[in-house]
Amino acid sequence: MPEQQAVNVRNRSFAIGALVDIPADGAEGVLFAHGARFGGHALYVKDDRLHYVNSFCGMFRAEDRRDEDLPTGEDLILSASFEKDGEDPPGVATGVLSLYHGEKKVGEGRIKTQPGYFSLAGEGLCVGRDSGDAVTDDYPGTPPHRFTGGTIKRVAVDVSGEPYLDLERQAQAMLARE
Repeated sequence: MPEQQAVNVRNRSFAIGALVDIPADGAEGVLFAHGARFGGHALYVKDDRLHYVNSFCGMFRAEDRRDEDLPTGEDLILSASFEKDGEDPPGVATGVLSLYHGEKKVGEGRIKTQPGYFSLAGEGLCVGRDSGDAVTDDYPGTPPHRFTGGTIKRVAVDVSGEPYLDLERQAQAMLARE
């Protein structure tokens, strides 16, 4: 069986969307987490607000909007979208991260994305919780920071566009196999 890998968001635009049901009394917790404290990102609900955090080598940048409560109801889409607009330094994507409730933009800010793999300690991609070393200390509740009060129906990650290719690493891997 081939080795399974999480979606590759390195050095490219991406979007994370969660289809959820949120009751009138609210919900909280992790929708999506990928990586860990020293390299990862997460989409989560806290204090009736949508949050995204990106850990660039352990330096955090959280995006949220304090004046925009989450909608309630069924089949809601909560999402984060990163639009790459440059590199600084080469291989490190820079751009604008936007948060959405459905089609409505509720926040945005500039970020840099992690240039390498998110974690060397086996931290993977989680939906509905962050089961390893948490991407952020800002999550509500206690580990593993499960999404509670609502229902996650589906989470999708779109990585349309050109992927980052580490040609030197690929060449080394090919030579090691021979």
